[in-house]
Amino acid sequence: MRFLLIEDNPKLAGVVVERLQLDGHAVDHAGTLSDATDLTAVADYDLILLDIMLPDGDGRDFLERQRQAERRTPVIVITARSSVSDRVGLLDLGADDYIVKPFDFSELEARVRAVLRRQGGAADNTTTFEETTLDSTKGELRFDGQTVSLRNRELRLLEVFFAAPGQVFSKTHLIDRLFSLSDEASENAIEVYVGRLRKRLEGSGAKIETVRGMGYRMVAR
Repeated sequence: MRFLLIEDNPKLAGVVVERLQLDGHAVDHAGTLSDATDLTAVADYDLILLDIMLPDGDGRDFLERQRQAERRTPVIVITARSSVSDRVGLLDLGADDYIVKPFDFSELEARVRAVLRRQGGAADNTTTFEETTLDSTKGELRFDGQTVSLRNRELRLLEVFFAAPGQVFSKTHLIDRLFSLSDEASENAIEVYVGRLRKRLEGSGAKIETVRGMGYRMVAR
């Protein structure tokens, strides 16, 4: 998954980015609303983490513009305001969730999982295709009585395929989903990860096939 963090506190931003990257997510960071607007104009994000008080404006204005433009990207607001009226106001503006500073990172990770789960219409963090189950919380594949552990980026890449079986994803799209703008990534890196996933899926009912000249898709074996 690819996230955008909009936060002007460099220390907090650095810790959040590092923590989410350890979970295998690609994270871009913007310290101002201007930078955030530029990034959302050129990249698609699975989730936005939005601070309220920023050097060049109020994060609520950014959120309102996103929703007025009918951009459905989930937004978790990071706020120091804890009153009920403040929280209700954020939700009414279109925020999907909020977290109050200071917060525990395990809570942030749990809220991220919950928002993404709701966005995907799932009741839990598992997705099943051809009797092959991907458990995003445990980072596991389960099929035919087997449990296969996944590394972080393997998990994130499989989430893309499991979210849309049969859909062809180009290498460029997969790079965009798996790596942030600051990462040095190439099509070769995607080839390596796809090769690893094919080994992980051996014996299951699903496989990742190459669509020549276009990319990859997950289909029934």
